Amino acid sequence: MSEPRVILSGLAYVESPRWHDGRLWFAHWGTDEVVAVGLDGKSEVVAHGPGGLGWSIDWLADGRLLTTGPGLLLHEPDGSEVPHADLTDLAGDWNEIVVDGRGNAYVNGGMFGPAEGGPSGVVALVTPNGSVRRVGDGLAFPNGMAVTPDNRTLIVAESWAEGLTAYDIAGDGTLSSRRVWAATPGDHPDGICLDADGAVWYADVGKRHCVRVREGGEVLATIALDRGAFACMLGGPDGRTLFMLAADWRGFEQVEEAIADRTGQVLVTDATAPHAGWP
Repeated sequence: MSEPRVILSGLAYVESPRWHDGRLWFAHWGTDEVVAVGLDGKSEVVAHGPGGLGWSIDWLADGRLLTTGPGLLLHEPDGSEVPHADLTDLAGDWNEIVVDGRGNAYVNGGMFGPAEGGPSGVVALVTPNGSVRRVGDGLAFPNGMAVTPDNRTLIVAESWAEGLTAYDIAGDGTLSSRRVWAATPGDHPDGICLDADGAVWYADVGKRHCVRVREGGEVLATIALDRGAFACMLGGPDGRTLFMLAADWRGFEQVEEAIADRTGQVLVTDATAPHAGWP
C-alpha cells in the first residue's frame, strides 16, 4: 500500500465518511457542517448537521440526506430539515447510521462510554415506510456499522467490547444470531467499511491506526497515523481508495481546545480490494 497522503487539513473533528456522487462526504464535528471533498482536495460545505459531537450521515434510496443526533433528521432538497423518525422511546442520543440496499436504516446509540449496570447501547431499525423498532441491545458503545452486499449481515463496531459484532438480517430487517465477527484485543474499533474480499477496515482513535481484518480476527494490514483515526471508507472511481479521517483526540475535557486547534485531516491511500456493501 502507498504511504498515506493528506488531501484536506485544518479541520476540527471528522467522522462518518461516505463516498457519494463522486466525492467523499463527512460529518465535520465542531462546525455543524457536512463537507464534501474530491480527490483533488477541493472541498465545500454541502449541508449542516445537528451540532455537537457524535452525529453521522447517510442517504435514503431517493438521495435525501439523513443525519443522526438527538433524533433522525431528513434534509429536503430545498435545504430544510424535518424529523424523519421518532426514536425518543429507544434512546436519547444517536450515533452511527447505515442504510442498506433495501432502504432500511439502522441507527445506533444509547451509550457513549463505559456504563454501570452493563452495556446499554441499542440498534434501531427505521423501515422505508417509517416504522421504528429496536432490533439490538446490550451493546458496549456501538459505533461504525456496515451491511454486506447481500443485505444479510450487519456488522457493528462495538468499541468498548474490543471487537466487531455481527447479526443476521431477516427479510423484514429484524436482527438475530448475534455473534463475534472479529475480536480486536486492545483496539476499540470506531468507523468501519467493507471490501469486496469480505474484510473490514476499522479505525481506532486511541491506537492511531486503521486496520484491515478478516472474519475470525486475522489482521491483514495496519496503517499507522500520527493522530487518532476516527473512521475509514473505501471510495474513489474504482472503489480502491481508502479514505481515513483523523484528528488529535485529547478527551472530552479538552474538546473545545482541540476543535480550535484544527488538527483534523482527510488522508488517502491505495487499497488492495475495492469497496463493497453499505455504506
